[in-house]
Amino acid sequence: MTPQPHENVRVELGSRSYDVVVGTGLLDACERWLKPLLRRPFVAIVTDSNVAKLHLGRVETGLGEAGIASTVIEVPPGEASKSFANLERLTERLLEVGVERGDVIVALGGGVIGDLAGFAAAILRRGIDFVQIPTTLLAQVDSSVGGKTGINTASGKNLVGAFHQPRLVLADVSTLDTLPQRELMAGYAEVLKYALIRDPAFFDWLESNGKAVAAKNAAALSHAVTQSCRAKAAVVAADEREAGERALLNLGHTFGHALEAATGYADTLIHGEAVSIGMARAFALSRELSLCPDGDAERVTRHMTAMGLPLAPPLVDGQPPAADTLFAHMQQDKKVVEGQIVMILARGIGQDLVAREIGV
Repeated sequence: MTPQPHENVRVELGSRSYDVVVGTGLLDACERWLKPLLRRPFVAIVTDSNVAKLHLGRVETGLGEAGIASTVIEVPPGEASKSFANLERLTERLLEVGVERGDVIVALGGGVIGDLAGFAAAILRRGIDFVQIPTTLLAQVDSSVGGKTGINTASGKNLVGAFHQPRLVLADVSTLDTLPQRELMAGYAEVLKYALIRDPAFFDWLESNGKAVAAKNAAALSHAVTQSCRAKAAVVAADEREAGERALLNLGHTFGHALEAATGYADTLIHGEAVSIGMARAFALSRELSLCPDGDAERVTRHMTAMGLPLAPPLVDGQPPAADTLFAHMQQDKKVVEGQIVMILARGIGQDLVAREIGV
């Protein structure tokens, strides 16, 4: 099947460069992009039961018509699947179905599937290729691009993993038609992040078009995904392994990850919501430290409120998460330096950010 018009965003990493393809109808024509990557006509598809019901048939049909065999491995949906136990089960199953070093694993799903399948690809037979087909807004604009893979531990989120770049990302915005509104808005928080860290014109656009994104307007979604991927691709190309500039993509994440851990990675608080709360806190703290003008901080809060994004943590047993619990989780953050928590703070909307060490 011929896909609809699409945009290509190139992630420039020398011999490991790859395309992020954004458009509609990409799942139905996925063989067009996958076939050139295959050494033999076979792929292993990793997905979850929810995504399989909605989107797997489109992928299998396209592959089958192109003569590409596939085997499907389903893992349980939800953040809890990013565990050692599920990583072990997945890698053993991939070996059982005969995945070879020259094969390709396809991660079909949201950020959990991408992180888990990508990590399995990174360690299986000392590294094999994988392709991201993200089906949530959050995964399309963030977790599918840049090569971060991993699982969670009791100590915190994504503390065990590897940098393993995909060979390709296919972001079909038509998959977002079936996405629950809560999940869509969680992804919108990551879209907003890109505007806040480096693109004031994109923030202007979101103020005018955020409601169209929330209403799942295809053109608005495509633009939001493309602009976000361009922003991330530029940062990843400059700092693939987060030695400097890439850490700024963690705006809102230090506090957000701590909230997720404190709430047990439960559905009480999903990732994008945690990031939203973290960004609100980062701008509030930036204003208190006189880094960010009051007007910019108020404008951010106003837009987040208008879009229905959360600004404060949920209650756990009738109480907000305890401060000492949050600090303990924040001290496990990957950006901690010599025991000091490093917060990503803002000088304003779309202006340079600053990493500030916060003693606890």
